[in-house]
Amino acid sequence: MVILKHKVPGLTALALSRFVQRAKRVEKLKGTVDVLVTTSREIRELNRRFRGENRTTDVLSFPAGLDFAGKAHGDIAISAELAAHNADALGHSAAEEVKLLTLHGILHLAGYDHEEDGGEMANREEWARKTLGLPMGLITRTIPRSPRRQAS
Repeated sequence: MVILKHKVPGLTALALSRFVQRAKRVEKLKGTVDVLVTTSREIRELNRRFRGENRTTDVLSFPAGLDFAGKAHGDIAISAELAAHNADALGHSAAEEVKLLTLHGILHLAGYDHEEDGGEMANREEWARKTLGLPMGLITRTIPRSPRRQAS
């Protein structure tokens, strides 16, 4: 189920539902994935309540417990406001940014963790992003680039 509590230009609940289905097929997930697109304020509250971090973020993933194995993979919450801000800064649409964030969340629900996997999730995100026709991925744009050596 997709719930758009905050409007995103160029994106409907139906379009995002279809994207979720495509992304699940790419990642071979069979269970349900629910997506909530909401305000930064609500994301901050979810982050504080479930992760103990009193700050907003663009996407949160909540994997389903073992009791739901095979039936549900989990839930994703996305800040429409941060998605719109990031999309504007990066030169693509807010709808594309929400899809990127959804893909990122789906990868977490599939068991990837970019903070601990040595680049495995980044590689998978890049492949899935290209497969799904999306712009630069979330992990790729946050990885610090090493400074270039200057010619001597």
